[in-house]
Amino acid sequence: MARLGGHALADSELLALILQTGDRTRDAEALGREILDAFGDLRGVAVASRSAVEGLPGLCPVKAASLIAAIELSTRLREEPLERGRPIRSPEDVQRHFCPRLTSSARESFHVLMLDGRHHLIDEDEVSVGTLTASLVHPREVFRSAIESSAAALVLVHNHPSGEPSPSREDFVVTDRLKEAGVLMGITVIDHVIVAESGYFSFREAGHLET
Repeated sequence: MARLGGHALADSELLALILQTGDRTRDAEALGREILDAFGDLRGVAVASRSAVEGLPGLCPVKAASLIAAIELSTRLREEPLERGRPIRSPEDVQRHFCPRLTSSARESFHVLMLDGRHHLIDEDEVSVGTLTASLVHPREVFRSAIESSAAALVLVHNHPSGEPSPSREDFVVTDRLKEAGVLMGITVIDHVIVAESGYFSFREAGHLET
């Protein structure tokens, strides 16, 4: 690392530096290789659950915590978070805010950005985690926080762990249902953005949400 820089090191060597030591049967680099083998690659390590990481042979609680902390730091470095009180101008703003968190997740999650009348961010809320269905993402869950925060508009957001942002039939069903509920409540659904590793899909840009 000192001689060539981090870019010259293999993934297993970088993991070895985080782990610092191996165990009784292997050194740190060998342990790093076994971690990569267990999860396929670095992305697999990044999306693995905490329990899966902690359950690997040779990883004591301290090593597991160091690895999880390193992954969390890399995620935070890639984030461009939206600040409360700042306007949301485009789906790109939403993508940059959510991409580091949601594209590294192995499960779908549904989020709501609550906006004032000028489309400035008031707050955000995670509504559900799991496969997106009309029954799982219910209007009462989506609009509860919006009503409590006196939001005038919403941006709906969810991720596709597959890496492909193209909407499914169920995505259209959920979007239409929430748009209609918003009309009844006087809260405008201005967009539904699907974020994925390969990019994003905006229902508004696609002409499916007109305000």
